[in-house]
Amino acid sequence: MVLPIMMDMPFPKTNTTLYFIFFTVLVLIMTGCSKSTTLQTVFQKQTPYEAYAASLRNAKLLNTALGSKWLGASEEAMLQAQQIVLPYKETGFFAAESPRAAAYQLEAKQGEKLVINLQANTNEPTTLFVDLFSLTPDGTLKHLAFADTATNKLVFEVEEDQTYLLRLQPELLRNVQYTLAITVQPTLAFPVPGRSSRNISSVWGDPRDAGSRRHEGVDIFAPRGTPVIASSAGYISQVNTTLRGGKVVWLTDPGRRHSLYYAHLDEQLVTTGQRVEVGDTIGLVGNTGNAGTTAPHLHFGVYRYGRGAANPYHYLHQPPTKLPNVTANLAHLGEWVRIATKQANIKQLPTSKSVLKSSLPRHTPLQVLSATASWYRVALPDGTQGYIASSITQQVTKPIKQKTLAKPEQLLTEARPNAIAKESLTAGTVIAVLANYNNYSLVRNKKGDMGWLYQPES
Repeated sequence: MVLPIMMDMPFPKTNTTLYFIFFTVLVLIMTGCSKSTTLQTVFQKQTPYEAYAASLRNAKLLNTALGSKWLGASEEAMLQAQQIVLPYKETGFFAAESPRAAAYQLEAKQGEKLVINLQANTNEPTTLFVDLFSLTPDGTLKHLAFADTATNKLVFEVEEDQTYLLRLQPELLRNVQYTLAITVQPTLAFPVPGRSSRNISSVWGDPRDAGSRRHEGVDIFAPRGTPVIASSAGYISQVNTTLRGGKVVWLTDPGRRHSLYYAHLDEQLVTTGQRVEVGDTIGLVGNTGNAGTTAPHLHFGVYRYGRGAANPYHYLHQPPTKLPNVTANLAHLGEWVRIATKQANIKQLPTSKSVLKSSLPRHTPLQVLSATASWYRVALPDGTQGYIASSITQQVTKPIKQKTLAKPEQLLTEARPNAIAKESLTAGTVIAVLANYNNYSLVRNKKGDMGWLYQPES
C-alpha cells in the first residue's frame, strides 16, 4: 500500500543508510512468504498488524534485536498511552532505526462515532497500522477495529461508555511522518431538520408522573407540522396510537440492532413495513398523547435489542469538530531538544491547565515524538512521555560547554545502565556537551556523532 506523499512537510533524516538497506532486503525477502502462511492468515481472519507480525516471525526477523524491539514497542506504547481530549490533531515521526509505536487513550460515549484519519509522508511504500481497542475497568484490552489500509481511515460507532486506546505503528525499518486527526460525530441524523441538540429541552432521566418513572428519551421542541425524518436507514415496524405517546412511529435499524421511537406526532406519514432511508419524512411534530398541555415537540427514543432504552443525546449531539492547527516547529520531529528556561513543566495533556507530570531543570534533553497545536509530545531519556510547550525548548546544536575527557570514556547509545557503547573515546578527546539528564550527558564528538556519556556526580 502506497501512502500519499506530502512534500510540503519537513522530513527528518536518518544516518543509518547501510543498516537500513540491509534490513530492507530482509523485509523484501520476508514478503515472499509461503502459501501456508497466506492461507493461515485468511482462515484466522488476522488484522493487518497481526498478519504483518506473523510474516516477520515466519521470516525469523523477530529473532533479531531490531525485530524484537519492534514487537515490544507495541506493548510499551499501550502501557503508557497518552491521554487526549477530542477533537485531536497531531503530526509525529517514526524513525526507521528506532522502532516505536504510539498509543492514545480517549473517552467516548455510547452513540458517538469516532472518525480517525491518518496521512503519512514517506519516501517509500509503507503501511501504517491503525488499531482501536477498548479498555475494560479490570484492565482487559479488546481489539475492536482497524483502519482501512487503502485509505488509512477508521470510522467506529461507539456502543459503550468506555475508555478506548488507539495504536499507531509503521512497518519495520520505515521512516514515517504522519498527521493524525480524530473527531467525533453523532451516529444518527438529527430527527428534526433545522434543529440541533440545543433544541433539546427535556433530557434523558427526567422524572415523570410524580417520579414514578423516568424519561426514556429526549424532547425536541419545534413548531407544529415541522417534518420529522428517519435518523437511520431501516424499516417501519409499527405505526399506531397510544395513550402516552399519542401518534407514534417505530423505526427498526437491523444493522445497528436498535429501534427508534418517535412520539407525540401530529401526523404519521409512513406505513408498517415501509423501507426508509436517512432523511425520509416519517411524520410531523405535534403534541398528541399525554403531551396535550405542552408545546409541540418530538419525543425521540433509542431502544437497543435486548438491552432496553439508551440515552439518545450522544446519538444526536454534534460536538465541536474544528481541529487545532499544529503551530509547533515540525523541523524538530524525531530530534533531541532541551529545555531553554530555568525550569519547565511536563503536562499530562497539551494544555497549561493539565495535570503536572514533572518539573525539569534547564538543559534537560527531550526527544520530540509529535506536535499538537503549540505543544510537543516528548519522551525523556528514560522513556517517560508527556507534553511541553514548544516555545520553551531549543535545539541542541549549540553546545552548553566544551569538555576535554580526563580519562577514556564510552560513548553510549542510550542514557541507561548497560547501554551499548557505540564508540570508545580516549583521554584528551574534546566533546561538546548538549544536554544533561541525571548522571548522563548528551554529547557530540568532532565527527558530529551524538551519544551519551555517563557522568556520575562526584
